[in-house]
Amino acid sequence: MASGSSRTLDPRQIGGIKRLRRLLPLLVPLHEVGCQRDVAGNRELHFDEYVTLVLLYLLNPLIDSVRTLQQAAAVEKVSQQLGVKRFSIGSFSESVRLFDPEKLKAVVIQLAEELKPINADPRLATHLNHALTIVDGTVLNAISTVAAAMWLPFQDGTSKHAWKLHTQFDFDHFIPSTVELTDARNTGKSEEKSVLRRKLARDRCYVMDRWYAQFTLFNEINAIGSSYVCRMKENSVFEVRQERLLSEEALKAGVIRDAVVTMGLNSKPQDKPDHPMCLIVIEAEPHEKRGGRRGKTAGPGNKGTIVIATNLLDVPAEIIALIYSHRWAIEIFFRFFKQLLGCRHLISHKAEGIEIQIYCAIIACMMINLWTGKRPNKLTVTMLAWYFMGVATEAEVMAHINRPDNTGIKFRAKDELWKKLGV
Repeated sequence: MASGSSRTLDPRQIGGIKRLRRLLPLLVPLHEVGCQRDVAGNRELHFDEYVTLVLLYLLNPLIDSVRTLQQAAAVEKVSQQLGVKRFSIGSFSESVRLFDPEKLKAVVIQLAEELKPINADPRLATHLNHALTIVDGTVLNAISTVAAAMWLPFQDGTSKHAWKLHTQFDFDHFIPSTVELTDARNTGKSEEKSVLRRKLARDRCYVMDRWYAQFTLFNEINAIGSSYVCRMKENSVFEVRQERLLSEEALKAGVIRDAVVTMGLNSKPQDKPDHPMCLIVIEAEPHEKRGGRRGKTAGPGNKGTIVIATNLLDVPAEIIALIYSHRWAIEIFFRFFKQLLGCRHLISHKAEGIEIQIYCAIIACMMINLWTGKRPNKLTVTMLAWYFMGVATEAEVMAHINRPDNTGIKFRAKDELWKKLGV
């Protein structure tokens, strides 16, 4: 679990309880989860209380460990208003084995019904009938050395124990629509394309990076009634069926080629695309990919172009470029998820506990969405942190949110954005 802290928590610095209290009615059905074997009725820490405590941990920056959370739960104001009390750290750790994380989906669904789009883009609404869904995964470091959390060794001889969070991200509402936790080896059932196959849904536009570039996966997405926008290798082999004239809007967006193509020329018959495809090529600044372990390259960069494949043949090239540019939103969410919601530290290293923390983080994102109605940029999250620490008032938070210049995440200018996307 997250490391303990000897710091004394000031009860006045625990804020945001009123906002959290509004969620409690939705957690009531969780109270009896895991109590089937508790015939004597001796259980002291119930599932709804555990979830409340995890949300309190996520929404309060000063609560940085389970021990500090234990101290916060003993504060009279917290105990009375949230219905929790001081708990045993041993019970907190072991109780997750009895709780079913899937039960939290009902809470997520109820909150989702109240959400309003905060990323609405009229350009996309005009040309795209599918829900923009960005697909990617992120690694959650673990102290545990259990086999389920083991990652393959690095090339430099070091090893890492971790989990992989596979995420389908709803761009319009800035929340994950689907998540799945696996080991971080990216093979077999934990391989990212395999995870996506198990979660495919109709009427979605899946935005993906090069790892997902597989013709059989494209076929499955197309067959289910969805679309895809996926980056390809720059040296991809294809045959041009129709070269299309570029509009002024496409040229301004950096598009240098728009063609209907046949791909998979060297693939086996069963692995070839079974539907028409369009290839969009966008000009980008050449660079090597950065971000590998200890300064090493984590993969190929680009040689001056970004190549995108899609089955959206009737959507203008500049809109395809715009759709792919939004892929970076999931990286912003992962940063928000890990660094600003406290999920860089896992309060449990058991699979059930990690899944509960993930669902709680999604619920926290939904609460922020419902409260602010905007994408959480760094300044807004900082203001919310001050509020949850008891420093800022609700009126001050709302004044910040309603500032005319506070429009959410600021995307980079075109050249800088494509440079970033080339990473």
